[in-house]
Amino acid sequence: MASSKQLNKVSKFLSFVLRHKPEAIGLELDTNGWANIDDLISKANASSEPINLDRTLIQEVVDTSDKKRFIISDDGQNIRANQGHSINVDLQLKPVTPPEFLYHGTATRFLNSILQEGLKPQQRQYVHLSTDIETATAVGQRYGKPLILKIKALLMHEQGFVFYQSENGVWLTESVPSTYLISQS
Repeated sequence: MASSKQLNKVSKFLSFVLRHKPEAIGLELDTNGWANIDDLISKANASSEPINLDRTLIQEVVDTSDKKRFIISDDGQNIRANQGHSINVDLQLKPVTPPEFLYHGTATRFLNSILQEGLKPQQRQYVHLSTDIETATAVGQRYGKPLILKIKALLMHEQGFVFYQSENGVWLTESVPSTYLISQS
C-alpha cells in the first residue's frame, strides 16, 4: 500500500494529465476523455519527471480518493477524470433535474465580480456545484476566506438551464447568472 504522500502526488499528476495537459507527457485522450492505462503508465514513467506509475498504484488512487476524481472503464483498460476538465471532452453526461438548492464555494474576494457576472466555468468546462455547505466550504477555503453561495438550482432548471451530475456526485452547469445566487456567508 502506498503512503498518503505518494497517493496525493499521483492524484495530482493524474488530475494534471487527465484534466488539463495530456500533451505534457505525449498522452492522447479520446473524445470522451479516456486514456489507455498502459499508455499512461509508459508515457508517465518516461517523462521528464518520472512518477513510477503502475496499475496497482493507479487503482489505489481511484479506490481511496475521497473526491472520486477518476474512474476506470468496465474493461479495466482505460481511465478518465470524472469532471474538472479545462480541455474539451464529452463526458457523455445526461441532463438531470437538480435539487431545489445547490452550493458553490469560492473566496470572498470574488464576490463583487460574481454578483456582476454570475458564476462562470473559468478554465473548466462547467461550473461545479455541491449538494452541501460543508463541501462548498472546503472548496472555498482553497481560494482564501470562504464564501458560500446558495444556488436556486431547481428554479434555474425550470427556466431552461441544464444540469448534469458527474460520476462522483459533483453537479455541473454551464453558468449561473447572479439572479439565481444567494450569499450564505
